[in-house]
Amino acid sequence: MGSTQFGNFHNFCRDSTLPICNLFSESPTQSGTGSQLGGYGFGGCGLTGITLSHDRNLSNLGSILLCGLAILVTTVLLWRADRKQAAVGRREFQLFLVGYIIVEICEIFTVGGFPLERKVRLGFTAVHLGSIVATLWVLLLNGIVGFQILDDGTPISLGLILLSGIAFFVGTGYIALDTAFSYTHTFVPSLLGPDNRNIALYVLYQLWPLICLAGFFLLETVLVLRVLGEKKPMLYLVAAALLFAIGQIFQYVISTHICRGTNGKIDGALFETLFTLLSVVMIWVFWSSITEDDWPMPTSGESTYT
Repeated sequence: MGSTQFGNFHNFCRDSTLPICNLFSESPTQSGTGSQLGGYGFGGCGLTGITLSHDRNLSNLGSILLCGLAILVTTVLLWRADRKQAAVGRREFQLFLVGYIIVEICEIFTVGGFPLERKVRLGFTAVHLGSIVATLWVLLLNGIVGFQILDDGTPISLGLILLSGIAFFVGTGYIALDTAFSYTHTFVPSLLGPDNRNIALYVLYQLWPLICLAGFFLLETVLVLRVLGEKKPMLYLVAAALLFAIGQIFQYVISTHICRGTNGKIDGALFETLFTLLSVVMIWVFWSSITEDDWPMPTSGESTYT
């Protein structure tokens, strides 16, 4: 990507259904309570969905259903994690799962195309973007927790993760709201160009999550191979990475082809939601595989890993 393209969202929004695109352009049907998502407002293929009463439509029913499934499955994982009372980083990992649930709730209203007033949709979009950034930051910190630099589950460990996550959430959410509503006019010039350029959100939404994910997988690889001396958990970790990557390919590469091939009935967002959910499940399986349910009380300095 050349320097002239850095920070530009036009091509992404033309070819994909991304929550951030709500901040830059809305189709005519979105000015009220309708919702036509995808590349419609950017010269691409838009999702038409199901027509409702009062000139409204439900654009992305498949994504809405999968988001509901993701919330249900993650709630079960949250409950199962809570039962592993002696597991390393149990509370910290639960914070990640809670963050993912919030992301999926927001996705129903931002990517799912649920009929909403424009301002409400933009509010959900700001929460969605902030939740994505904060949740992936929490995941990265979970990778650090595994090395037990600080005692896991303690107020200082949970406090550092929670407060830093809130800081990322508030910062990203504010920038998104300022972009949408121009409170300070700081981000207005970035909306005037043809490429919908916003460097702050580009870094936070496109680049920072990739850095967090890469850091998490690197830390966990070192933990498993060098500290634990195990190989089997790597199968789960690699599976999680592959599933996430497949979801992103559907979102950014294949989405527009699916949309045109189905005349706007579905696009890659549906599959991105599915494969991201499967990736989260595999991350849980990985975390569960390197922890233990029943431990003797560890003495100072002892590892609580198998």
